[in-house]
Amino acid sequence: MFNVLLLSMLWVAMLLGVTPSAAQAPKLLPAYGDTFWRDSIPESMRQSYIAFGERYLGKPWHSLPASVFAEFKKTGNRTRYEALMFEKRRQLAAIVLAEAVEGHHRFTSDIIDGLQSTLEETWWGLPAHYKTELPQANDQNVDLFNAETASLMAWTRYLLADEISRFSPLLVKRIDSEISRRILQPAVKTNYWWKKAGMNWNPWICSNWLTCVLFCEHDDARRQEAIRQIEQAAEAFMAAYPADGGCDEGPHYWDRAAASLFETQYLLHNASLTSYLSPLASKLLAMESYIYKMYIGNGYAVNFADAHGNRAMLNINIGYPFGLLTGDKTMCQYAAWVGQQEDVLHQAARLYDKSGNWPALGRELIFLRHIQAFLRESPREPRLNEVWLPDLQIMTTREPFVAMKGGHNGESHNHNDVGSFIVYANGEPLLIDPGVGEYTSKTFSNNRYDIWTMQSDYHNLPRINGYSQRDGKQYASRVVSHQPRQLTLDISGAYPAEARIDHWLRTVRLTKRQKIEVTEDMALKSRLAATQLMFITPTQPQLTEPGIVMLGSHSLRYDPSQLSPQVEDLASLLDPVLQQLWGQHLYRIVLTLRSDKLRQRIRYTIQ
Repeated sequence: MFNVLLLSMLWVAMLLGVTPSAAQAPKLLPAYGDTFWRDSIPESMRQSYIAFGERYLGKPWHSLPASVFAEFKKTGNRTRYEALMFEKRRQLAAIVLAEAVEGHHRFTSDIIDGLQSTLEETWWGLPAHYKTELPQANDQNVDLFNAETASLMAWTRYLLADEISRFSPLLVKRIDSEISRRILQPAVKTNYWWKKAGMNWNPWICSNWLTCVLFCEHDDARRQEAIRQIEQAAEAFMAAYPADGGCDEGPHYWDRAAASLFETQYLLHNASLTSYLSPLASKLLAMESYIYKMYIGNGYAVNFADAHGNRAMLNINIGYPFGLLTGDKTMCQYAAWVGQQEDVLHQAARLYDKSGNWPALGRELIFLRHIQAFLRESPREPRLNEVWLPDLQIMTTREPFVAMKGGHNGESHNHNDVGSFIVYANGEPLLIDPGVGEYTSKTFSNNRYDIWTMQSDYHNLPRINGYSQRDGKQYASRVVSHQPRQLTLDISGAYPAEARIDHWLRTVRLTKRQKIEVTEDMALKSRLAATQLMFITPTQPQLTEPGIVMLGSHSLRYDPSQLSPQVEDLASLLDPVLQQLWGQHLYRIVLTLRSDKLRQRIRYTIQ
């Protein structure tokens, strides 16, 4: 097992000066044509990958239009270019894996054409990460997707170098030279901000950069310097993480945060290089467990922060190796359960297709290397009864499932949502976080909080004295108390001083009778405007009688002498991403405080 002891041994090896050799390519996989690809992978999985590749046999390779690239700077739209780019990468990833598992040379010509077409692109990244409306040929900035494209090219070269060379060895040399120009040289010589970041850009880029180093770097000095910098970047990333292992970017980004960090470690270890994470090994295990601690049930996961969905987000092609090599049985069983639910034996390509913005070729190959161990796992859904992450201030409990978050409004991929909670009843969403819609030029700009999904008014939170929460790390909650099935936060610090709040203690408690009790213990310094409680739900609310809002077979019950109800349909705010997630409607329940008293205690229940 790849455990803390092994990490310590590898740490000592690094201190003793064990260094990689540029002359030796790491042996991470059986060679193309090896019987492994036919005998070890179940036939139904092989046929699924092959059928996926056959969808693209003989299809043309399109260039990516300059006019669409320029749309981001001109109109703010980024999704049209991304869709074209991601589909082109999907085409290559599909036929490469199909050729790997079939081994009959049927896809080789298409692969060669796809490689050449990609090599001729001016830049491999996204317009959202570029400073002008069109990329320039010699201006190579290393972003997420230019690194990930390079990784796709590098894995293809690693697996099929001999096959490609039969067509022309010049193509292999071209792959190496383009990856060197676009990634290897600028990544080593430039002090990019992401090398010190505690968010997903750091490990996401570093895992892909390392892939290129291992397979395509022929300069020994630059190779060793790159590995040193990647190790240093990983240490910076882990040091920025809380001890509880929580990902403040949310479960949606865990896959390219903690999971990409593991991918880096896996590559170093299995390439017979050194591991550098031993002093922080316990934190790595905490980071790993975060993803199943946020699992709700029925395929849903907590979707705090930016999330384009709330379905279970574990990609088994990285989740299973992560669990296997750290000895985390819960993770291994979770991956096996996802595989069982998604019918990986017959629908492997469907999972592969969904494993990233385009299919994650390297991860799928690593997963297949361990496929026999995976098939022996006992599937089990990870339904943890209680979770408390004290650094992130996140509590989950069940049944019904309740998750509440504190923290601050300067988190990565932040929404102004300090003190919000979500409820899933009978495995289905009842009170929800809407997540995030389509990314646009506003999403990661100074205008981020103009977007409604980022605002506290569209989370399950109060608007106090007419004021919503503000963004910034200084706008934070304080944990008053935590005990099993109950959390009390003072959320007053998430609101501006102008709101004139003395304190606002919100307590969320799950009773033994499976009822959720919420208490708002509030004190204002002065009365300025209306104070209202907001709740977001995908279920059309019915105001059946005073004091009751029906949500299907469930109810929100309150004291009608304290609160006055109103229901709003948010349909006009939903973009295509949010419509795909929630349907054509979301609703906001607004309960307005009737009394002008400065000190009040409001109680309501969800049952």
